[in-house]
Amino acid sequence: MDELTRSGNIIYNFFTTMHMDNFVIETDLFPEDVLESYSLWNLERVVPEEHKAHFSPLRGGSQGDYREGMEKKINNAVAALSEFTHSKRAVITITNNPFSKHWRDAEAKCMREIHFRLSDNELHATAFFRAPTTSIFPKNIHFIGSLMREVASRFNSSISVGQLTYLASIVVQDRN
Repeated sequence: MDELTRSGNIIYNFFTTMHMDNFVIETDLFPEDVLESYSLWNLERVVPEEHKAHFSPLRGGSQGDYREGMEKKINNAVAALSEFTHSKRAVITITNNPFSKHWRDAEAKCMREIHFRLSDNELHATAFFRAPTTSIFPKNIHFIGSLMREVASRFNSSISVGQLTYLASIVVQDRN
C-alpha cells in the first residue's frame, strides 16, 4: 500500500485480507509503545500518563480517535455473537453523527465500521475505511487487532483471532 501511494498516487476501492495473529507493524512514526498507547486509548482503557505524550496530530489526530462509547459497542457486538452465532448485527460503528461536517476533522473518522463473525472457533472481521493514509496504517491495524483480541477474549478460550478483510474507499500516502 505504501509503495503504491509513495509517488502521490491515490488508490480507490482498496481491498486486502490478512490474518491477524500478528498485527504489530512498527515504523519510525509508530514504535510498539506508541501503537500500544493508541490502542489502549481507542479501546477506552486507561493510558499511562507518560504515554499520553505520544498523541499528536501527525499520528492521526481526531480522525483516528475511535474511543467514544467503545466499551458499550464491544459489549453489544459480543452479545450479538453470543445470542446468534451468525449474527449480522455484531457491528461496531465508529461515527454516530448523523450529519458529519466535511470540514471538521473530528467528525471525519477514517474507520467507519467493523463487522465481526465467528467461524470454526475463530473471530473474523471486516473493517470499512473512508480514507486512511498509509502512514497511519500501522496504528489502525494495531487497533483492529487489539479490538479483535478483546472481542475474542470475551468468549471461551477456544476462540482465537482470525482473518481481517480490509476495505477502503480511497487510500493516500499522508494527510497533506
